[in-house]
Amino acid sequence: MKNNNNSCFKKGDENNSNYRVIHKLPNGDSPYVRAKYAQLVEKNPEGAIVLFWKAINEGDRVDSALKDMAVVMKQQDRAEEAIEAIKSFRDRCSKLAQQSLDNVLFDLYKKSGKLEEQIELLKQKLQMIYQGEAFNGKPTKTARSHGKKFQVTIKQETSRILGNLGWAYMQQTNYAAAEIVYQKAQQIDPDANKACNLCLCLVKLTRFNEAKTVLEDILRGKLPGSDDPKSKNRAIELLKELESFKFATSSSSHLVLLEDVFIESLDQLMNQYVPIRSRRLPIFEEISAYYRDQLAC
Repeated sequence: MKNNNNSCFKKGDENNSNYRVIHKLPNGDSPYVRAKYAQLVEKNPEGAIVLFWKAINEGDRVDSALKDMAVVMKQQDRAEEAIEAIKSFRDRCSKLAQQSLDNVLFDLYKKSGKLEEQIELLKQKLQMIYQGEAFNGKPTKTARSHGKKFQVTIKQETSRILGNLGWAYMQQTNYAAAEIVYQKAQQIDPDANKACNLCLCLVKLTRFNEAKTVLEDILRGKLPGSDDPKSKNRAIELLKELESFKFATSSSSHLVLLEDVFIESLDQLMNQYVPIRSRRLPIFEEISAYYRDQLAC
């Protein structure tokens, strides 16, 4: 490796064959490579951001440069700038990079407390699944967590997105919408963590007996993740709190809540993203039919 091709490295670094591997640096001496050096080796986030901007403007590995810059900006509490950067420059990125950018954008919305934007993005991602556009048309995708790679199925991704959507509705105190979304997520790919959130929604809707049943399923080990100490302890605490509530409630007020929130919010959840001649997402068709039957009883 010749020094004149690697000017961003300190003298002697280029002679270490393991140097790039250790620091996870790409080859070359372009603006993007220098940005990664500033980020990973020099621990200079501001310098890295400047170089990522340069890489984007010069068309140097734009897919990676935009995503990496947004991540560094988030770490520097510059989430608003990162959101605007992605919105402004994602059209320069390849189609393969769009879903990855959406994931970064969602994290930025969460950090900024932008609930409406989170919900809109999650609805778009559900629509992509419905149209067969998720995972770039493949049945699975490779994900990474704590340095390990694993495969994610469409089924798991759908449940994950629904879980995030339910959580966003909970932050809006729209518990009727959140409960319905969590119910569907549990039908698709159940787990104890989402079950705890479902229980909270049911409590807020004064459906205490149903909430207790959900918690008992966790404590009896009937759900994946029930043996996780965090989920189990959370279920125990929720059950203690639940037993302190009074179970008296008005059934008529419960139906009005479903009418007001469910029909106005979830009945139109996906309509704006579906062409006029298309039907709504099947998962929400099923939910609508279920609750129409419940309201008719």
